[in-house]
Amino acid sequence: MDKKPLVYFLCTGNSCRSQMAEGFLRALGKDRYEVKSAGLEAHGLNPRAVQTMNEAGVDISSQTSDVIDPEILNRADFVITLCGHADEHCPAIPNKNAVKWHWGFDDPAKATGTEEEIMTSFRTVRDAIKSRIEQFLKEGK
Repeated sequence: MDKKPLVYFLCTGNSCRSQMAEGFLRALGKDRYEVKSAGLEAHGLNPRAVQTMNEAGVDISSQTSDVIDPEILNRADFVITLCGHADEHCPAIPNKNAVKWHWGFDDPAKATGTEEEIMTSFRTVRDAIKSRIEQFLKEGK
């Protein structure tokens, strides 16, 4: 069997956006990809990210918040940053065949206001990430 392409989603803290992207690609891409996510730091899985993903029918509660692993980075076929900070500070990618993209999304963890306003921010980012994952799958990457 052919090796599945490895998609590595990177963000600053690996708590929201990269976790959502990992969850959606696992759910929507079925078993077409090996999917991992990590951050420049590990801030822990954000409970609001878990909640909003559950609302979308995707359980990410068993995912872990991890720091970028150089070995995984070297094996990755696709390295996708989800925030400007990670894009600017991502380590050099040793695998010259890897495709690197930047999909910038606002950080819902920085949202302020009422609980409902904050959750609306999480849902907006979640839906934008889902749309981008669907586009990725449609393009047959």
